[in-house]
Amino acid sequence: MNKSQEQTSKVKPVGDDVVLPFSVEGLDVRGRSVRLGAVLDSMLARHDYPVPVKKLLAQATVLTAMLGSTLKFDGRLTLQAQSDGAVSMMVVDFNAPDGLRATASFDEERVSSVAQQEGFKPEDLLGKGHLAFTIDQGAHTSRYQGIVALNGISLEEAAHEYFLKSEQIPTRVRLSVAEVLKADEKGSYNHTWRAGGIMVQFLPQAPERMRAADIHPGDAPEGTPAHFVEEDDAWVEAKSLVDTVKDDEIVDPDLGIEQLLFRLFHERGARVYDPHPMADRCTCSEEKLKKTLRGFPKEDQDELKTQENISITCDFCSQSYTLLTKDVFSEDES
Repeated sequence: MNKSQEQTSKVKPVGDDVVLPFSVEGLDVRGRSVRLGAVLDSMLARHDYPVPVKKLLAQATVLTAMLGSTLKFDGRLTLQAQSDGAVSMMVVDFNAPDGLRATASFDEERVSSVAQQEGFKPEDLLGKGHLAFTIDQGAHTSRYQGIVALNGISLEEAAHEYFLKSEQIPTRVRLSVAEVLKADEKGSYNHTWRAGGIMVQFLPQAPERMRAADIHPGDAPEGTPAHFVEEDDAWVEAKSLVDTVKDDEIVDPDLGIEQLLFRLFHERGARVYDPHPMADRCTCSEEKLKKTLRGFPKEDQDELKTQENISITCDFCSQSYTLLTKDVFSEDES
C-alpha cells in the first residue's frame, strides 16, 4: 500500500448530503465534490413537478450547494434562472451555513413537448434568458451578482462562463442526477432522487500560469473575440481526469466521494478537508410573511384588509400559512 492509498484508507467516509473540499497540490488544483441524497429527495418530494423539471432543479441545487459552501461568512448565495423556455424561472437558495431550498415555475404542456424530443437534455427546458449568481453576505458587505446569458447552454457550461468572466479562474464542473428505484420487503418500489457534482479550479501560485484556452475579453465591447492561449499542462491533466468520470459514478451510493477522488487523483495525491453538511431548510416564517405584506403598496394592503384571513403557501417548501389580517396590519405595526 502506497502513501496515498494508506491516507485514503484512514479517511472516514462522509456519506451523503455533504460538500467535500479537496486539493491536488501536484496539479495546483482545488475543488469540491457534492453528494446529495435524502436532502435533495425531501426537497423535490414536496413539489408535484414533472420529472424533467425535477432533474433540472436537482442539477441547479447541486451547483448552488457547491458554490454556496465556499462562502467564508454567514450569508446567502442565490442561483436564479429566467428564460422564455418551458421553465420560465428557477430559484435555488443556499443560506449559510447549510440550508438549501429550491423552486421552479414552468409550463407543463411545453415541458412535456420538449422532453419528448429526441436527444432531450434538462437544459433544453431553458430558453433564451439569463442565469444570475447573487452573493449576499450581510448588511455590511456589498452584494455581488454575476450574470450569464442562457442560450441553450448547460448549467455546467454556465458555471464555466461565470468563473471565467467574474473571477478569471479556469474551472471545470460536472453535474449528475439519478432517479433510484428500490424494492422493499413487500416487493413495492420506493422512488428517490440522488444528485452529485465535482468541480476543479486551477489556482497556481504563479499568476502567469493561470490561463485558459479561451480567455474572455472581459469588459471589452460586445462581439470582441476571445483569444487563444496555450493551456498549462497541469490544468489540461486535471480537466482530462475530471472528464473521465461517468455520470453514474458521481451519484453511486456505493462509491464514496473519497473513493472517487482517489480513483481520479491517486497518482498525484488528493487531500480532503472538513466536509460541509447540507440541509433541507427553508427560511420562511410567519413574521417574515407579515413583514413582506406590510411592505406592499397601500392599495394592495387596503384590498387585503377586506379579508378576515390571508392564506399563503411558500413556493420553496410548500408550507401553508393562514394569517389573521388584523394581526398583519395591526395599528401597532402601521
